[in-house]
Amino acid sequence: MEWIILPSILVGLMLIITTILIVIEKLMGGDKEKVIHINDDTTIPVHGNDTLLNALANEKIFVPSACGGKATCGFCKVRLLDDDSTLKPTEEAFVSPEEAAQGVHLSCQIKTYDQMKIVLPKGLLTAKEYQTKITHVEDLTYDIKLVRFHLIDPETIDFKPGQYVQIKVPGIEIIRAYSIASDPKDKNNIELLIRYVPNGQATTFVHKALEEGDKITITGPYGDFFLREDSKRDMICIAGGSGKAPIRSILAKLKDEGMPRKVKYFFGARSKRDLYYTEEFEQLAKTYPNFEYIPALSEPKPEDNWTGETGLITDVVDRHTKDLTEAEGYLCGSPGMIDACIRILSKHAMKDENMLFDKF
Repeated sequence: MEWIILPSILVGLMLIITTILIVIEKLMGGDKEKVIHINDDTTIPVHGNDTLLNALANEKIFVPSACGGKATCGFCKVRLLDDDSTLKPTEEAFVSPEEAAQGVHLSCQIKTYDQMKIVLPKGLLTAKEYQTKITHVEDLTYDIKLVRFHLIDPETIDFKPGQYVQIKVPGIEIIRAYSIASDPKDKNNIELLIRYVPNGQATTFVHKALEEGDKITITGPYGDFFLREDSKRDMICIAGGSGKAPIRSILAKLKDEGMPRKVKYFFGARSKRDLYYTEEFEQLAKTYPNFEYIPALSEPKPEDNWTGETGLITDVVDRHTKDLTEAEGYLCGSPGMIDACIRILSKHAMKDENMLFDKF
């Protein structure tokens, strides 16, 4: 009989402990309705003791989080007002001392509390969740695919050329961010350029499993990297790999307007097999004298028979630019490439406030 009585006692103890914990949580306000004040003009009620990231998502306010709330991407920053809490170790790699002094935290690492006051970029309040259907998948290079998403619910999206969306990979709870590559005037579809990353869960799904007809959930649009449409400055665009996506969207917008600004577009690749959309941009250059496309190969192969620019993209930009005091830069690519290009643009007198970039 002892072997029957002992488990019964343990189960009883577990029930008592669970009940005590529930009571304690209620006494501490865990079940109390809380209020989050956003930008002094939006108020939402929340219950429970969830993270701020999840609480906002439950109210259809989608803060970017490429890692899904695991504190590995640093995208989900918010500013807490009247908050003097110190950063958690999980936040320190993503929040600078200057940001911390202003109350910036990762929303995935902060629990909600009563009368919480936060500041969000206004663009986030208009980001939505979209149900989509894949209508086209195309290989552009050996490691980059074009994927077209047709919007089902809602049926249209408004985004600024240069912004990005996040896709939810079905079945594995993975969220990843990708820049929009399509013309913003097409409000029923968006196109993404997705580069394969070895062992990457999201890109492996896209390159190995995604098919036309699949249903995918996306959220967005997001991002402060977008075409400054009120500017008339000459533009320098620099990209590498799938960084071509936001630049393609920006150029589509300018093309729709008759290319009113002078644009030089530098695209860096290793060899000829890494080039794509070459004919599209060469035709754009033929149509609009204001536009110049300059692809460059850092390691061309003998069989490439390459007669264009060679060398690091920074050297090519250096050779083809003069005074950039009144110019505007749009850069998209790896952090190392962008940092190196910023130094070159600075060398040619481009102002810091006129350099816009998207590191990935």
